Amino acid sequence: QVQLVESGGGLVQTGDSLRLSCAASGRTFNTYIMGWFRQAPGKERDFVGSISRSGGSTDYADSVKGRFTISRDNAKNTVYLQMNSLKPEDTAVYYCAARLGYGLMSNPNHYPYWGQGTQVTVSS
Repeated sequence: QVQLVESGGGLVQTGDSLRLSCAASGRTFNTYIMGWFRQAPGKERDFVGSISRSGGSTDYADSVKGRFTISRDNAKNTVYLQMNSLKPEDTAVYYCAARLGYGLMSNPNHYPYWGQGTQVTVSS
C-alpha cells in the first residue's frame, strides 16, 4: 500500500505557473502508475493526466494538453505536475493517485490510492 501527500497548491493569477508535488511513502513507488485529477466545487473528479512507472509515457486531458506536464523522480518517490498558463477554469482541488496494473487510465475508479488534495485557485 502507498500513501500520498500533495503539496504546492496556492492562489495565483491568470497566466501564472505552479508546480504541484506528490510524495509517496514506501519503497515500491516505481511499481505504481501515477495520475493527477482535479475536482471543482459541485463537479465530478476529472482526469488531468497520468504517467507510466518509468516516466517514459504520459497522457493528458485535452483541456490541459500543451500547458501541463507530469513528471516523476522515482529516486525521490515523487511525482510532479507542472502547470503553466493557468486559467480560472483550472481552479480546483488537485489530487494525485496511484494504481498498479497496466495502462494509463483516465477513470478515477481505476486508482485505489489517493492523496488528500491541494487547492489551486486561479484568479482572473
